[in-house]
Amino acid sequence: MKELLEYLFTGKNLTREQAKQSLFEVGQGKHSDAEFASFLTVFRMRPVASEELAGFRDAMDELSLTTDLSEFNGIDVVGTGGDGKNTFNISTLACFLIAGTGINVTKHGNYAASSTSGSSNVLEYLGYKFSNHINRLKEDLLKGNFCFLHAPLFHPAMKHIAPVRRALKVQTFFNILGPMINPSSPKFQVLGVNNEVNFNHYKKVYETLDINFVIVNSTDGYDEVSLTDNAHIALKNTERILSPSDFGMEKIAPEKLFGGETIEEAAKIFMNILENKGTPEQNNAVIANAALGLQLVHSDKNLIECVGMARESLESGSALRKLEAITT
Repeated sequence: MKELLEYLFTGKNLTREQAKQSLFEVGQGKHSDAEFASFLTVFRMRPVASEELAGFRDAMDELSLTTDLSEFNGIDVVGTGGDGKNTFNISTLACFLIAGTGINVTKHGNYAASSTSGSSNVLEYLGYKFSNHINRLKEDLLKGNFCFLHAPLFHPAMKHIAPVRRALKVQTFFNILGPMINPSSPKFQVLGVNNEVNFNHYKKVYETLDINFVIVNSTDGYDEVSLTDNAHIALKNTERILSPSDFGMEKIAPEKLFGGETIEEAAKIFMNILENKGTPEQNNAVIANAALGLQLVHSDKNLIECVGMARESLESGSALRKLEAITT
């Protein structure tokens, strides 16, 4: 690590393999907290490069608890967070709308870092039991086309990483790494990022991976399709701008996406939407994000058709029944 730090302090970047090896050793507990803190500080002094981020992803992927759910051809809808918008749990709700159409969802998530309620907070509150046992996850998929991989149960390397992150109390590249390290390696991923810099990082990394992906950033800073403005999206070898009208919807005011002040309030919003008591704006934001995921899986369908599938999943109660199947 001393040699690596000396190398970094000269202003040089790591190759993908160097980045992977360095974080892999940290995850195995081979370096002191002080050394790791110095390592993280480098990437506060200068931006992380896409090649470095790819290497860090490779290391965390290799260090994670292997969870082979490939037989289910799963999808994950997930955002980096950190946009400071405190929206309700749009991505998690979108996952249930997708599950309601019969597509398997293998969602990876954690407790909130910057908002009121992360995916782990709301699902735990609603009665979902976290597990890293493969048979339990498969059982959830068979019952409800949905399973949840609570990040702390699948990344043992974090016992060497988390204390230093907590002690530093500043954002590091780990704040954008989470969505990239779903231990089930889903076949499809919808990945929300909170700015154009991270959008480009994700695009460069995912173009090197054998995953069907769509990366999304609302141009006013949301890490999802917010419908408050246009959304910039990227698939393999293509990029485009989607307006609310492309979803057959109208632009909405940011305050309509407010996620509440407490986990209890967030869970109430979550259930109101699944029980068809959500506002039109709340429903549309969830439907739009679900539609992106559905079109990724159903490449033969256009976006408006996928909006229709997502809306039917919500309004028929199918999405709600998927949640009930795994929490009762």
